[in-house]
Amino acid sequence: MLRDVLIQKGLSNREAEVAELVSKGLSNKEVANQLFVTEKTVKFHLTNIYKKMNVKSRAQLIVWCLPHLGFVENEAQAAQAQANTAASAAAVNTIPAGNATVSSTIAGNVTPIRNDIGSGNMGSGNGEVGFGI
Repeated sequence: MLRDVLIQKGLSNREAEVAELVSKGLSNKEVANQLFVTEKTVKFHLTNIYKKMNVKSRAQLIVWCLPHLGFVENEAQAAQAQANTAASAAAVNTIPAGNATVSSTIAGNVTPIRNDIGSGNMGSGNGEVGFGI
């Protein structure tokens, strides 16, 4: 699929092969070994690919190619994935609600801090320091 798109964009068959392999994460050396050419030949093809695709780097080429690599789902798969995501989100949202009840119960059992600091006994005069609690 990607190769067809690249050929439609004006790349030669070999340039499309190089671009496809680079887009899958292969290094120049790995591409060269797979295609039985030298690294210099791969670099030559990449220079031509960059010009024809109007990109400036390997990263830009990969980003351009990603939607065409077959990782993108068709519409039916995308709809199913969205439905699964929505169902998962609904299931996850029930967990915090249950925890909120537990959390508020726990919070209700916490003894409040007294605000009478400084209003009570601040010491007995014998070197003790009290906090009025």
